[in-house]
Amino acid sequence: MKKLYRSRENKVFAGVIGGIGEYFDIDPVILRIAWVLLVVFTAFAPGIIVYLVSVFIVPKQPK
Repeated sequence: MKKLYRSRENKVFAGVIGGIGEYFDIDPVILRIAWVLLVVFTAFAPGIIVYLVSVFIVPKQPK
């Protein structure tokens, strides 16, 4: 069973998007571009809030 973790290797800020990319087997660069577009088109606040909440909810990948 797969679990969602914040990535330790593939991270820019906290590893949330890298972890989502690893979980769904999608290139994290594509997810980061989609996230930036989402943030820009939703007036920044919702995307930033979702990312910050994800940092606290999604656990770090075990070593």
